[in-house]
Amino acid sequence: MKADTIVIGGGLVGAAIAYGLAREGEKVDLLDEGDVAFRASRGNFGLVWVQTKGLKMPEYARWTRRSADVWPEFSDTLLEETGVSTAYHKPGGVHVCVDEEELEEQVKILNRMNQEHGAEYYGARVLSRAELDDMLPGLGPDVVGGTYSPHDGHASPLYLMRALHAGLLKNGGRYHPNARGIEIERDGGHFAVRTPAGTFTGAKLVLAAGLGNRDLGEMVGLDIPVEPLKGQILVTERTAPLFTMPTHVVRQTDEGSIMIGDSHEDEGFDTTSKPRVMADIAARALRAFPFLKDLRVVRSWAALRVMSPDGHPIYQQSETHPGAFSVNCHSGVTLAGAHAMALAPMIARGRLDDDMAAFSARRFNVQAR
Repeated sequence: MKADTIVIGGGLVGAAIAYGLAREGEKVDLLDEGDVAFRASRGNFGLVWVQTKGLKMPEYARWTRRSADVWPEFSDTLLEETGVSTAYHKPGGVHVCVDEEELEEQVKILNRMNQEHGAEYYGARVLSRAELDDMLPGLGPDVVGGTYSPHDGHASPLYLMRALHAGLLKNGGRYHPNARGIEIERDGGHFAVRTPAGTFTGAKLVLAAGLGNRDLGEMVGLDIPVEPLKGQILVTERTAPLFTMPTHVVRQTDEGSIMIGDSHEDEGFDTTSKPRVMADIAARALRAFPFLKDLRVVRSWAALRVMSPDGHPIYQQSETHPGAFSVNCHSGVTLAGAHAMALAPMIARGRLDDDMAAFSARRFNVQAR
């Protein structure tokens, strides 16, 4: 059966788009390479984060805020349709600064964002050390202050993935595992995607295969300049509730584990965990929260972010292959709400809204000139 839209990529980005399309009444085939892929989703830290996003791209700041605003409805809808909770909470979030230089940089970012978007809209503010002491437990002596945004929150990437896949099926979509996109051709006005699980055809096509989009894009006239950037995460044993809100490097899950992360390593497609980086991650977390030393680390992993040259999303439709769209970002959790509730309806209509033009990869050609 031909689909209205084929979505290549079953991670958080592709699953959110496919779910949103199915809710629009489309017949959707979601093609997933499976966990053998460089799946950024399984390594995601789980933040729904607004502060500092879009510093050099106002459109990205507004898009991120739009997603954060829709996340409560988005999460509730998934729970109602599937019975799966995304473990989403929106208590706000804190960027904890462990020296004056870091705090000064955060203040500069916050001031610029408030100037560009308005303090009432952006909503972030600087916190003194005394204010932080009232909000977070056991801060170390190195902490000098931080910034807080009421729009920030966090969720479980794995539960979100489960809910999106269940929601897709609930709304009549089809999920195909072990179906890595190998070749894309035109077939009588439709797109034909060849995979190890067979060939799938559809009137429209969405490339949401993360780092795989670079090669797939060439088949439909799209230049998608994405590169890997590794990040590592540590996970502690479960403990009693300690944190009432997430920070940019430490958050506590509903199950009680504490996740510690935020490394940025340019090492190609290497996904091995490196003890030196793990030690640096732990050391920074201990400067902020010394009491973490009493918890055992029970898991660690590394995963690859999908990064464009400027770190911002790429959304566009092919000019040579109308109906073929690319969706690329490294914020699969933060932007899941916007992808499902705003971007998917645009794709269902067959065109992106005019205000999405800023996200085209053509911006990189302009910068190069």
